[in-house]
Amino acid sequence: MAEYTLGERLRSRVSSAQFVVIRVDDSVAEIACDGVALARDAEQVEPAPAPSDGPAIEIGKRYQNEAGTLELLCVGAGSGQLSADGEQLRLKEAKPLPASD
Repeated sequence: MAEYTLGERLRSRVSSAQFVVIRVDDSVAEIACDGVALARDAEQVEPAPAPSDGPAIEIGKRYQNEAGTLELLCVGAGSGQLSADGEQLRLKEAKPLPASD
């Protein structure tokens, strides 16, 4: 079981996407892009042979699991389907600001 830490940088092995871990719970075992585990920043990763056909991963956006125990900030755009322990991650929606009159 992989242990992730806050602030840790991760990179996709199948696209140019890069992430920073913003929130993580000990229960998260594996974070993946298109089913391939993300590489830690210190690991040597071969460049992706071709862009993934998955959905676009946008820089500056946050991705989280349904339970809210994992949150990633995209710091390098790419493509692919993000997942944690087999569950797809979704784009975190911005909270609306309170109305001021």
